[in-house]
Amino acid sequence: MSSEQMTLVDFGPDLSALTEAEREAYVSCRENGIGVREFARRTDRRPGTIGNLLARAEEKLEEGSP
Repeated sequence: MSSEQMTLVDFGPDLSALTEAEREAYVSCRENGIGVREFARRTDRRPGTIGNLLARAEEKLEEGSP
């Protein structure tokens, strides 16, 4: 057994490269299962804006993958 302490990165994607808005949209919609339209209403944004935030977040996460 390793004595190295696990970090949050060990449990999911490293979200540190995302902006706050991208991270918030990604976590809410992709990890917590909130719909894009519902999240848009909650944050007073348009669904297209949330879609763009998610697309940018996913692109950044794919670029960071080994």
